Amino acid sequence: MRIIGQIEHPSLKISVFKNEGRTSVKFETAHYEQTYKLGDDERFATLEGVKQFVDNALIERTLEIFRQMHSTRLDVMARLYPVQAGEVFENII
Repeated sequence: MRIIGQIEHPSLKISVFKNEGRTSVKFETAHYEQTYKLGDDERFATLEGVKQFVDNALIERTLEIFRQMHSTRLDVMARLYPVQAGEVFENII
C-alpha cells in the first residue's frame, strides 16, 4: 500500500492510498479513523478524482460519525467503569 496524497482539512487528516490498483481514503482524528474503500473504479484512479469524492457533504457526515463513535466510547466506558457515588479524589497540593 502506498500513499498517493493527502487532502487538506483543518481538523482531520485525510490520506489517499493505492494498493494493487484499489483506492482507499482514510479520515483520522486523534482517537478514531474511518476508511472508505473505493475499489479499482477509474473515477478514483487519481488524487483529483478522490478529491471530488471527498466533498463538504462527505466531510460533514464523517465528522458526525466521529461524534457518534466518541459518544459510543464514552457510553461503554461509563458502563464498564462507573463512578461510584461518593467517590472522592485525593487533594493534590
